[in-house]
Amino acid sequence: GYDDSKEQFTVQDSYIMPDLPIAYEDLERYWRHFNYTYLVIYPPAREEEVLQLLGPHVDETYNMEYAAQKASDEIFRLSGREQFFAWFNRGTSLMRLQDYGGAAAAYDQAFQIDAQLAITDPEHRPWRILWYQTGPYWAYYYTGRYYDVLSLANFTLENMSEPAVEESFYWRALAKEALGDVSGAIEDLRKALKWHPDWIPALQQLDRLGATP
Repeated sequence: GYDDSKEQFTVQDSYIMPDLPIAYEDLERYWRHFNYTYLVIYPPAREEEVLQLLGPHVDETYNMEYAAQKASDEIFRLSGREQFFAWFNRGTSLMRLQDYGGAAAAYDQAFQIDAQLAITDPEHRPWRILWYQTGPYWAYYYTGRYYDVLSLANFTLENMSEPAVEESFYWRALAKEALGDVSGAIEDLRKALKWHPDWIPALQQLDRLGATP
């Protein structure tokens, strides 16, 4: 729920507590970390009303172009950790528009800031972002930057108590295959399936390579 008089939402956070009050301003900042993604849930009978409310954002291309521009605007008014997310969001929106070159360039800027944060503010460095968002893998893979895919995947998997992110194994496998290491690719795809049994993308890649799970 929400309370305009207090300018706060009531949210459910399984890590902290139920019915957690959070200020509008704080929620917007945290929402930035996920590129302001939203999911519209509605009864079919009200579809026309929802379409009218969304306006041009019904069109996915328009929505992604808008998101990319929003991120660009934020890049020039934010700094530090929040500027990292602005650059990262621009990369994600461009990736979804299949502008992989533009996305890769934006992610490069984000990771430059990340490297600075590792020195100046390591406590708030967003080092877990690839647990939840895989846009850089897409951008670097589809621009032929396979070693960058390997580096990101290795960093992500090595900085976990358990290497439990199947997407990182998956993209590392694709990069290994592109670099000629087919056996390494098969091994990583099988590791992905260890953490996500019957995961269709990994099964499809193994089948394409003529390997069994």
